[in-house]
Amino acid sequence: MIKIFTDAATKGNLGPTGLGIIIITNHKQIQLAIPVDKEKMDNHHGEFAAVHYGFKYLIDHFSNNETILFYTDSRILSDAIGKNYTKHYQKELAALNPLLQHFPTVVTQWIPESQNRGAHNLANQALHKIE
Repeated sequence: MIKIFTDAATKGNLGPTGLGIIIITNHKQIQLAIPVDKEKMDNHHGEFAAVHYGFKYLIDHFSNNETILFYTDSRILSDAIGKNYTKHYQKELAALNPLLQHFPTVVTQWIPESQNRGAHNLANQALHKIE
């Protein structure tokens, strides 16, 4: 079983974005702080980008028969995955679905920001690398 936490931090409504990802497996933690300065995005797009990058990392580094517990503090993202529908982020959801389907079981759970501080701090660190 693998746990993954993601978050995004964006400067401005359309601006540079930092992605924060924490992966926990076998009592080990992998921390990823990814600055994204070539593409300007809002925070919601950043949230989709963070989970996209996180699942690409999982696919590249772990077996495809792992169970994934995915945690996000973005209601829009967790609802979009749960319903397989989003009004404003259809393109992002369509790109994300094949990554989620790579694993036999992906459980998505919304968590409050206070429980996602690790990924949040990494996203902010990545954003500060750009500035």
